[in-house]
Amino acid sequence: MDAKTERNVSFRGSEDFFDIELKDPITHAAGYLGVREALKHTFKEMGVLRSMRTLLSMNQKDGFDCPSCAWPDPEHPSPVAEYCENGAKALGDEATTEKIGASFFQKNSVEELSQLTDYELNKFGRLVEPLILKPGSVYYEPISWQAAFDLIASELKKLNNPNEAIFYTSGRSSNEAAFIYGMFARALGTNNLPDCSNMCHESSGVALGETLGIGKGSTTLEDLYEAEVILIAGQNPGTNHPRMLSALEKCKKNGGKVISINPLEESGLVNFKNPQHLGGWIGGGEDMADIHLPVNINQDIPLVKLILKKLVALEEQSNDVFDHAFIEKYTDGYESLIADLKNYTSEELLAKTGVSEEKINETVALLASKSKIIVCWAMGLTQHKNGVENIREYINLLLLKGAIGKPNTGTCPVRGHSNVQGDRSVGIQHFVDTAMNKRIKEHLGFTPPDHEGLDVVGTLKAMYEGNAKVFMCLGGNFLMAASDTEYTAKGIQNCDLTIQVSTKLNRTHLITGKTALILPTIGRSEKDMKDGKPRHFTVENSMGRVKRSKGILKPAADTIMSEPEIIANMGHAYFGEGHSMNWKALGNDYELIRTQIDQVAKGFSKTEERSVGAGYYLPNNVRELDFSMLPNGKAQFSVNKLPEHKLAKDEYMLMTIRSHDQFNTTIYGLDDRYRGVYNARRVIFMNIDDMKAVGLKKLDVVDITSTYDDQIRTAHNFKVVPYNIPSGNLASYFPETNVLVPYNHFADRSKTPISKSVKVRLVKK
Repeated sequence: MDAKTERNVSFRGSEDFFDIELKDPITHAAGYLGVREALKHTFKEMGVLRSMRTLLSMNQKDGFDCPSCAWPDPEHPSPVAEYCENGAKALGDEATTEKIGASFFQKNSVEELSQLTDYELNKFGRLVEPLILKPGSVYYEPISWQAAFDLIASELKKLNNPNEAIFYTSGRSSNEAAFIYGMFARALGTNNLPDCSNMCHESSGVALGETLGIGKGSTTLEDLYEAEVILIAGQNPGTNHPRMLSALEKCKKNGGKVISINPLEESGLVNFKNPQHLGGWIGGGEDMADIHLPVNINQDIPLVKLILKKLVALEEQSNDVFDHAFIEKYTDGYESLIADLKNYTSEELLAKTGVSEEKINETVALLASKSKIIVCWAMGLTQHKNGVENIREYINLLLLKGAIGKPNTGTCPVRGHSNVQGDRSVGIQHFVDTAMNKRIKEHLGFTPPDHEGLDVVGTLKAMYEGNAKVFMCLGGNFLMAASDTEYTAKGIQNCDLTIQVSTKLNRTHLITGKTALILPTIGRSEKDMKDGKPRHFTVENSMGRVKRSKGILKPAADTIMSEPEIIANMGHAYFGEGHSMNWKALGNDYELIRTQIDQVAKGFSKTEERSVGAGYYLPNNVRELDFSMLPNGKAQFSVNKLPEHKLAKDEYMLMTIRSHDQFNTTIYGLDDRYRGVYNARRVIFMNIDDMKAVGLKKLDVVDITSTYDDQIRTAHNFKVVPYNIPSGNLASYFPETNVLVPYNHFADRSKTPISKSVKVRLVKK
């Protein structure tokens, strides 16, 4: 095979079926079953004693941060189990005793491996030595670390300009790794720093920045405990952020109410059996959602507008529903919002929501009488063309109630990966921050680029059109995380060199550039030693607190390297000794990195000493009711249009979802017991009346197609599962259905893909 021959690799993997089993959805989350599954998984991957020792250190003040979601740790964590089922699975997945190196890849070509499912690929174990896939070859070979760094430096020096290089970041990276990674890209001369935020909460950042002046939430964990009402919109905490259920439980016991707004009624918001309490083992658990609003996919704006119209009507009668003192002092745009609501009739808004008016009236009555209100949300709001507007509409509700910047109130975007917010805080961003650039020049001694770089959407286009030569991923599984899988795969294959810094094998190691490198790194749970001394990282949780993380396990192999050291060695190989940043020293001493973070990143101060224990909060203007950076120095009400989908008669609205046995693109198992699906992933959930209308029966096989810009995309071989989902709506797991999401259809201003509102057709096979 010569260098120009394409490798015969599959970006889809196997599309065969396993032996599916369907049961009734489980009506509670966690409890005994959750503990059993967590321990079953970790014991299998790590062994019993190793598992228990490590689990007891996870999310503790002197331990390591969970490698799964970004939910914050309580001020006083439980010494027994401050983790959830999926956190335990993430730990077992990372700290598995299974290992793969050069001998594995001598026997298994990338062509053969690419035919496997993502679940099967993930089961092979930890990557333990640097590897290279040479042009024309289908087998990875060993390469020395120094040779790998020299190759990267050589390829970067061949570029016509620095913008032919792209540096992607996943949310798993530490603050230290993300910081010097971003500085390396800028020192090279590019802001091409796409990250996983672009694909998930970018809409949140834009909406919050436009209305409240900061792209982060305003609540703390403790705020949830005594909130009077918590709205959970487009989020499934039972699967995606299970430790959140403990906070909701405390809220409920303090008399608070929970409102779930989601097309599906998810088990975690029906009932929660807290395994930290005896009642979670033998009792009936805590009923969660007091009200469930099964809104049609992406019809949150008409739902909230209808709620606001009804609140306005009550306000006109009693004059005590809205916080007018707050509105007058802290907000701008109230009159425009009220005027806009008059443009819609209650009947047309109600029809779009698909929710009963009785349920909406119950919600309105509750909100009218309460002031301590928190809105939590996730991808169900962000991944739509109008994702930014979705969030702004909920912020309108909070502003009307004066539920911003006060205890037990505010915005709570629930972030995904464990340090995705920290990555952004320390400078992983494709846009230009002139104030940060000034600090870089002053403290780091080089002039960073002043032109905007590529986000994920821009990256896909640049690679596909041949304008990207070097593509590096600091963690993650970019191919399967991005939209439009086939388009993304072709783009990656156009690159000259692709580099993956990884712990486990995934499909992006198999769909590569002409030359590919795998650089294995230590996991969150492992010791990071240098000259016999332990080092620690820092991370930021989804509520803005920075804390230390120090692993306790022996690394999977002596041949792997930490992320900061990998990046520092790249910097040294490229820039040599004469650069203003001492790359070698930074790779050896993380305290030097934290000193530079304090100098350059906004809000960081004395991180080395303040990150001990529970850590410290970064500044948050909303908590101080400071909106001076916004027009007129006030928080902004917004006027938002209704979504427009224009479905054809034979089209449905599809949202992509996770199973209970996965985290992001990592597939731990094939069961989704909360929804009653076992040993299968290629399923599509469908309303039973919709099935009857088109002659489909349970477990019939269909292809799913989407048509955008006259291009038909197809996801093959899915079994139909009848489910309690609103008519006209469908749900199916990602990443299997990412192939249907067009790369060039995304949220206005944030460019987040429309993964939660894809127009599709079903073709029976």
